[in-house]
Amino acid sequence: MESLNHVSLFSWLKEEQTLTFNAQTLSISRHLESELPNGAARYRCVYAEQSVESELARLLAALSQPVSLAYIVRKNALHCIELRLDKPLNETEIKQYALIDGVEFFSISPNQAVLNRCGLLVMDMDSTAIEIECIDELAVMAGVGEAVAEVTERAMQGELDFEESLRARVAQLKDADEAIIKTLCDKLPLMPGLTDMVTELQSYGWRLVVASGGFTPFVGHLKQLLDLDAAYANELVIEGGKLTGQVTGQVVDAQFKADTVERCAQAWEIPKGQRLAIGDGANDIPMIEIADFGIAYHAKPKLEAAADVAIKQLDLKVLPYLLQLL
Repeated sequence: MESLNHVSLFSWLKEEQTLTFNAQTLSISRHLESELPNGAARYRCVYAEQSVESELARLLAALSQPVSLAYIVRKNALHCIELRLDKPLNETEIKQYALIDGVEFFSISPNQAVLNRCGLLVMDMDSTAIEIECIDELAVMAGVGEAVAEVTERAMQGELDFEESLRARVAQLKDADEAIIKTLCDKLPLMPGLTDMVTELQSYGWRLVVASGGFTPFVGHLKQLLDLDAAYANELVIEGGKLTGQVTGQVVDAQFKADTVERCAQAWEIPKGQRLAIGDGANDIPMIEIADFGIAYHAKPKLEAAADVAIKQLDLKVLPYLLQLL
């Protein structure tokens, strides 16, 4: 296997303007992200630490076909290179990239959604936009945490009907003081990378929506904090300062989430190909499947199998790198 100096390679890619990089008999060309490929296989490798570049250089040197590289820049601290090849990588080659710690590796379609055109992203909330499951946290604060967490996990795995599990969990909150809702809102932990991702998409005019099987106070908090376009969730019934153990109105279940993608796309005239959804649990599958591009985020196996791509190691800052900038 030919040696390839990763410092020289990545310095050339990020800082120089020459069109080719030569290392002994190996020649690597470069391209611009905006140059649409003509029949080429395209991959993007996203990473947080430059220390992985030596391993990436080793894999590039091992390729048995010509490669063109582009350094992809977004408005956050991650790094990304795009590979364009005459022939697709085989499963073994793809696995070598994907198994590097701190690396996300994706195949990029010629029809990939475009970052600098209007688009729609519908997000799940619990364990996607925020780090917690709100129902579980409320249950802990109400003293019924263990019983509720077990039902939540079974629902996320797709073992239980969502509405049935929702009502069963909320029933456990009966007589809890409504003050626990504000307490949790005040310390709601945003998912790492959420703010950067939202800010970048909004800078290009994207519409951003939360559709959650959680509860209205928390999606309302996110909507206001991040200036989102819409937010949907279930409404808890509160009487006399206490939770009644019930929800009221339309249940935001899997079908409601899927309908949200179509309804918002129609209302805002989002063109085909520009409708995205991201989630982590089985309840997000219909939403992921109806979107033009569905993203699994640190997801349960059933959701990951249904999605177009899966973010497994890094945070939400990865998402803009999945989109083309033309």
